[in-house]
Amino acid sequence: MSKLWGGRFTKPTNQLVEEYTSSIGFDQKLALQDIKGSLAHVEMLAHCDIISNEEKNQIIRGLHTIQGKIENDDVEYSVADEDIHMNIEKLLIEEIGPVGGKLHTGRSRNDQVATDMHLYLREKTEAIIELVEKVQTALLGQAESNVETILPGYTHLQRAQPISFAHHVLAYFWMFERDKDRLQDSLKRINWSPLGAAALAGTPYPIDRQMSADLLGFEKVYPNSLDAVSDRDFILEFLSISSIMITHISRLSEELILWSSEEFNFVELDDEFCTGSSIMPQKKNPDVPELLRGKTGRIYGNLMGLLTLLKGLPLAYNKDMQEDKEGMFDTVDTLEGALALLAPMLDSMEVKAGEMKKAVKEDYSNATDIADYLAVKGMPFRQAHEVIGKIVLYAIQEGRYLLDLSIEEYQQFSELFEDDIYDKLAPEHVVAARNSEGGTGFEQVHVQIKTAKEHLYE
Repeated sequence: MSKLWGGRFTKPTNQLVEEYTSSIGFDQKLALQDIKGSLAHVEMLAHCDIISNEEKNQIIRGLHTIQGKIENDDVEYSVADEDIHMNIEKLLIEEIGPVGGKLHTGRSRNDQVATDMHLYLREKTEAIIELVEKVQTALLGQAESNVETILPGYTHLQRAQPISFAHHVLAYFWMFERDKDRLQDSLKRINWSPLGAAALAGTPYPIDRQMSADLLGFEKVYPNSLDAVSDRDFILEFLSISSIMITHISRLSEELILWSSEEFNFVELDDEFCTGSSIMPQKKNPDVPELLRGKTGRIYGNLMGLLTLLKGLPLAYNKDMQEDKEGMFDTVDTLEGALALLAPMLDSMEVKAGEMKKAVKEDYSNATDIADYLAVKGMPFRQAHEVIGKIVLYAIQEGRYLLDLSIEEYQQFSELFEDDIYDKLAPEHVVAARNSEGGTGFEQVHVQIKTAKEHLYE
């Protein structure tokens, strides 16, 4: 059979052109969405008396037959037929005869591919939201088990103040909660139907775009046919959200890598998520979080690629837009894989509470509490800050920590110090005292866990 669009041409397509311009190698991922869109379209055509019910039924039977073959991996796609739309239409005509050619009435590949991508991205966005919730569940589980596990909190990767480990992992819970909110909000724009916009200007057939939109579960119909076939904002938005999410995954992965090193020794990742060395038998490498961190670049690249692709395109459809799919597919696959690994890795992670507690006792991260102690007793905080700086310097020079100093040594710096300073400096007190809303105090962490559960299970 010749090209379905070949009537105007006098020469066959150059083979190199055919191979270079064909998208079937990657857009076959849209096969089931393409059939779903076609089923809705043919129902609408019959409802509007553009084709007969008999023709509709023939086309539907043919599409279901092809769908079954695709699901059973029993279809051989052809580069000569360019893309998934032409491949399926050609298969349909081979299956049911010339009536299959009526399926394309009132539409174009331009609105057809846009419809397919809306359907695909809606399905994948909903699936990714579910995966995010599994990661949140794992983080929440670690938080509930470690409310009173204390570790050093850092700024500038320098020890700053002791905090609850639960408080630390819950920070990532809320990052993923915002990611999930962004994904859910993006569904409002994914759920627009371009079907029936045709090539760019609409169609003279008396179609019912709202009907086909309803059949496909879309909430709105694009009000402008030019916008309908050229809009890729919904993909850009997905890639942007994905870039933010992979940033969060990368930051968490970086901490897991640091924490599992001998220098920190705060956690141990399960053997299932690590690998060894071909030459150094003692090694246990955190390959999974390292690769999660490394995948960030390709998702950023996919976003920048599509932004660059679209920035100079005039309305409406241009062949350049064929390049909108591979980055989207790659981002979906990369993100799904990352989230699917992250949840069980977090869930099975061993938290070394003893090592964390030891680290907290062997630093100066409780220094701020001495300043607060003096401030409560009436010393201006800025003066108290200077006094504590001198005490820390003295302790460092002596090779000791703040809890090791005697009351006499403290009183050399201020007469306001009394024996209760040691209670104030205990890591448990330091953490518990930060009971302001959203703080690391144990009471506040329990409140935060309750709030997190309400968000996750509402």
